[in-house]
Formats: sequence, C-alpha cells, structure tokens
Amino acid sequence: MEMNASYTSFVAVGDSFTEGMSDLLPDGSYRGWADLLAARLAAREPGFRYANLAVRGKLIGQIAEDQAPVAAEMGADVVTLVGGLNDALRPKVDMGRVRGHLEETVGLLAPTCKTLVLMRSPGRNGPVMDRFRPRMEELFGIIEELAARHGALVVDLYGAGVLADPRMWDVDRLHLTAEGHRRVAEAVWQTLGLPPEQDWRAELPAAVPPGWAVRRSQDLSFARQHLLPWVGRRLTGRSSGDGRPAKRPELLPYGATAGEPLS
Repeated sequence: MEMNASYTSFVAVGDSFTEGMSDLLPDGSYRGWADLLAARLAAREPGFRYANLAVRGKLIGQIAEDQAPVAAEMGADVVTLVGGLNDALRPKVDMGRVRGHLEETVGLLAPTCKTLVLMRSPGRNGPVMDRFRPRMEELFGIIEELAARHGALVVDLYGAGVLADPRMWDVDRLHLTAEGHRRVAEAVWQTLGLPPEQDWRAELPAAVPPGWAVRRSQDLSFARQHLLPWVGRRLTGRSSGDGRPAKRPELLPYGATAGEPLS
C-alpha cells in the first residue's frame, strides 16, 4: 500500500474485539482500536464517515446475517472484518460451518469496498487459550486463504509476541487493555499503507513476575468473576450481546451520532 493512501469512510464489522472491550472510558462506554483508527483517519480527511456495527459475543453466522449486508450497502472505502473467534472458543464448533459463513461474508464485502481488512486475532498466553489454539490456527488459515482469494489485507496480530503478553489483557483475560487497542489501531493503520507513528510490535519492559500466592489469588478471582460466567453462557447458548444494538449503526461523519448530524 502507498503512504499517501486516502480513505474517506470506514465500517467496522465484528464482535467484542471490534466493539472495543475492555478499553473503558470514564462514561462507562468502550472505545477500542476501531474508534482510535477512525479518529486518526478523520484527522486526515475532511468529511470522513465512520460506522461500527460490532456487537459483543456475536458468532460469525450472526455477523454474516446481521452485519455484513448492512456494511455492504454502505459502500465504504475501508471495511474491517474480525469474526469467528467466538465460534472457535465454544465447547463444540463445526469449523466447516465457520468457513462457510466466513466465505459468505468475505464474498459479500470484498466487491463493495475499496479495501477489505481481515485479521489474525491476538491470543493471550495461558492455559485457557492454549486449549483452543489449534482451532484458532485453523481459523486463521481460513482467513489467509480467503484474503488471498479476494485481495483482502491481513493484519497479523497473532504473530506479534507483545500482544500475547498477559499485561496487554484486561482482568477478564479475553479482551485487550487500552494499550493493546492502541497497538492494534497502529497495526491496521500501517497495513492500510499510512505513515507509521510507532513500533506496535515493540516488547514491553521486563517485569518481575508475581509470586505464587498473588497468582493463585488472581486465578481464583478470574475464575469466579469471568471464566465461570463465560463458560455458562457458552453451555447455554447465551451471549453477552443478546439484544444489544450495534455500537455505531449508521455511516455518519466522525463525531456525529445517529439522529444528531454534525453542525
């Protein structure tokens, strides 16, 4: 991509990763890498428009049905699609169906935008993620194949060691911190061919690991507050995003909200 690339509109499609959890703002809302990227693109392009259709907990079939057709109608310059990981993290998953939904979604979006961006999502180092790693890597293989077929770009977050560092993850161990989201925004920015502003792959300074007692306390707290509720939702087929609307459902000038255009 060329460094003088120009993008006038951006639509983000996906789940909690694209919604912005756990980059929490003082008002209780989430920001995240997509909002950060939109702000930077808007600073380059007057009249820049942005929509974020992502909803936490969504499976790739739901993204294909509910978000992809809406995004395709918007005809944006840039569309990002991150999905399938929630499927891969379920107790049981049909990866053939995941592939089918991804093929459907990419095939729909690619012809309707100037640049389609896919991702190999990051994964936190630890035993829970290690259990699902083979499925994740199968998912990423599908994504690479579809990108090659449809001329999409791929951001390899999974291959960046720093994004596996536990310090980049919130206490729920499922969502990136504000610093993690900032680095993802930079990674997408650079993938779009825009001038680098930092080395998003730079490792964190060395830290003294916590002692056994602290780790044990953290593990018990994590299991009680986050892991058990997460497993319960997976086993019952519920989702944290059930009934939740899209974060920013209309392609509006950056800074405007639905029903409130910029003056």
